[in-house]
Amino acid sequence: MHTHILPAKFPRWAEVFGYGDFIHLEHHRKGFARMMQGDRFFREIASNCWDAQERIDEYAKFQTQVQVVCTIPVMFSYWAKPADALAVSEFLNDDLAELQVKYPKNYVGLGTVPMQDTDLAIQELRRCKEIGLKGIQIGSNINNKNLSEPEFFPIFEAAEELGMCIMIHPWNMMGKKDMEKYWLPWLVGMPAETSRAICSLIFSGVLERLPNLRFNFSHASGSFLATIGRVEHGYNCRPDLVAIDNPINPREYLGKFWVDSITHDDKMLKYVLDMVGSEKVSLGTDYPFPLGDLEIGKFITEAGLSDQVVDDIFCNSALSWLDMKKEDFL
Repeated sequence: MHTHILPAKFPRWAEVFGYGDFIHLEHHRKGFARMMQGDRFFREIASNCWDAQERIDEYAKFQTQVQVVCTIPVMFSYWAKPADALAVSEFLNDDLAELQVKYPKNYVGLGTVPMQDTDLAIQELRRCKEIGLKGIQIGSNINNKNLSEPEFFPIFEAAEELGMCIMIHPWNMMGKKDMEKYWLPWLVGMPAETSRAICSLIFSGVLERLPNLRFNFSHASGSFLATIGRVEHGYNCRPDLVAIDNPINPREYLGKFWVDSITHDDKMLKYVLDMVGSEKVSLGTDYPFPLGDLEIGKFITEAGLSDQVVDDIFCNSALSWLDMKKEDFL
């Protein structure tokens, strides 16, 4: 339920819009492309980032049939003019919808919306529903604004009303410019970003006010579950700072949202399972990127878990989050 994909080709939006460091692709050698952010090299990707059949074949090696796909967070374009970010979102979402139509037994799409503009985000969210996407992926912050900001609540409210699920992915990592060395933004900043998002949604009362909104948090909640004791202690010792918008203990929300399984560690996975239950832990890989679980589910099958728990992680949890059934893929 956590993989990334791009169209093989898309416009050079900087030329279309006349500004900005929008991502474009340079297919510089067979089977590979450079993701360029304006004139700056961002990342090299291989064809499994855009070739739908190649991905299906690679997944088959791990007895995996279905991939939930979403764009790479750098494509969000939250920094752009809202109408331009909407155009980018529409292009990416149409590509995902076409993928679902072509491979209905293999792909489920999560769209992207221009979160910097509430009305346009809701407009595109509704269109995502109309074209068959099951939910959206959003960032852990929107231009450094926490997800607790009131301007985002109508988007979450619309998602609940539409029955659309939401995956929250860390991005635009806090402190990035101060810790570039050793890949620390990805190793330290990403887990913190996911915890930032969860705490923002709990403390602001979003999870309390929208109990039927189905959130799934990347990378097994980042650092949130690992530090729930500290978060709860802060709530207890300084309610004047923490509990100003929601009086409910944050621990009460464990088991009320989903997380993916990307821990890379069986002991941590067992802790996560103990905290939220196997019905709320869904198989994530971050495929096709190297920091992901590219031996899909291997460490899970070797963790000594019961068949029921493994089945929950591999299938049942994601299906309940997506509001889908096994029969949809048979």
